Amino acid sequence: MGEAEEYVLDDTDRTLVRALAADGRSTLAQLASAAGLSVSAVQARVRRLESRGVVTGYAARLNPEALGNMLSAFVAITPLDPSQPDDAPARLQHIPEIESCHSVAGEESYILLVRVASARALEDLLQRIRTAANVRTRSTIILQTFYSGRDHIP
Repeated sequence: MGEAEEYVLDDTDRTLVRALAADGRSTLAQLASAAGLSVSAVQARVRRLESRGVVTGYAARLNPEALGNMLSAFVAITPLDPSQPDDAPARLQHIPEIESCHSVAGEESYILLVRVASARALEDLLQRIRTAANVRTRSTIILQTFYSGRDHIP
């Protein structure tokens, strides 16, 4: 993935990346129309963007509430014993309610984004997190999300 950091996008690449970020199911013909290129030229560019790690995959965006996860929260975790190995991400990786885990600078070591069905489910999840990773938790329940998953394309 280091190569993606060195790769400089030109205006055409940016157009293609923006189009793919907006709709990963765009056809090569749609991308060609947006970029003003032939389908074969677009196909070559998309393959290059993929091979260089700029485009890392294509996925559906899911609505957590439609899946029954009515409550989202940020959970900050801090090891109870700093002398122990810092392996919380590995210890928590198996818990499906944890959508993402971020190493952060500050008082806490990690911030987790979790999604659960209810406050009771959050309470149960917090206990599982504490037990699995030997950490202290601090939770912030998300009331409303104004935007999420935005890709910054320079």
